[in-house]
Amino acid sequence: MGKHYDHIPANIVSWIQDQKIFYVATAPLLEDGHVNMSPKGCSDTFHVVFDEDDDDSFGAKDGVSDPADEGDARKKVARKSRAVWYEDMSGSGIETISHLKENGRITVMFVAFEGPPQIVRLFGTGKVYEFGTPEYEELLPLDKRQPGSRAVIWVDVYKVGTSCGFSIPFFDYSRPRNKLHRLAAFSEQKDYDNDNMTSNKEEKEKDQGGGAGVPGLRQFWKTYNLKSLDGLPGLEVAYTSSVPFNDWKSTGKVWDADDETIRSKSRSKEGGGATLSLVTGQGLGWDLGKVLVGFGAGLVVSSVCLDYYSVLYNVTER
Repeated sequence: MGKHYDHIPANIVSWIQDQKIFYVATAPLLEDGHVNMSPKGCSDTFHVVFDEDDDDSFGAKDGVSDPADEGDARKKVARKSRAVWYEDMSGSGIETISHLKENGRITVMFVAFEGPPQIVRLFGTGKVYEFGTPEYEELLPLDKRQPGSRAVIWVDVYKVGTSCGFSIPFFDYSRPRNKLHRLAAFSEQKDYDNDNMTSNKEEKEKDQGGGAGVPGLRQFWKTYNLKSLDGLPGLEVAYTSSVPFNDWKSTGKVWDADDETIRSKSRSKEGGGATLSLVTGQGLGWDLGKVLVGFGAGLVVSSVCLDYYSVLYNVTER
């Protein structure tokens, strides 16, 4: 049976730290507004704040777990928690941030895809600290933020719910995706190079807001992240901030290209495609023909997309 707590118990904290994906749900106050659910999966973006004192402030002094020092973080799992935060990565939507700015309501959900079944929901009140704000910089200084990071989402948890998850299928975790990091790093490099080339103050201020012909991350934020689907305000600080991005060329960090042709082991073991062909009587040859046609079309589309991004972001395959 499900259980509820007014905090995150120590054993659940430990389990959360092992998960590779989580989901966040928010909604506007508008009666017919868009309810949003977003998956989050980049490594080392989710952090647990451990109870140490009654101070309402935030930061390392309050026991924020640091994945860069996982050994110490693991030692802290004996403590419970009432707050979490995650590094919000750039995307074409801004629903979560817009909803939190309006009403603060948020639910974070974790699901077990291996081991014993379990679903955990963190019901909380969220705050948004955009890139370029003091709160963001305290939690994510330049040497710790990931390329594409646009905000910190801080959640004060008031209720934790657990449920069985008996119907959730098993999945094998393979590896993280690097595509977002690769595109974001090249986009930020555009902004960094532009900032260092622009000496005139007025021109620099214009370019930092996403001037024409500057295909950087600030321009992306300005184009896609200013308003939600319901017209609520999204990013307000990040795209105008004078805080510099990392010079990713000088860091030596490399994110290899993803191999998107590898199918999951779970799907290949199911054999669903062959069974369906036999049941419908269409024949394996007919079904295979459809697969090959679809695969060929997918290769063409993928090739065009990769060429486009390579030109736009000057991406070099590694």
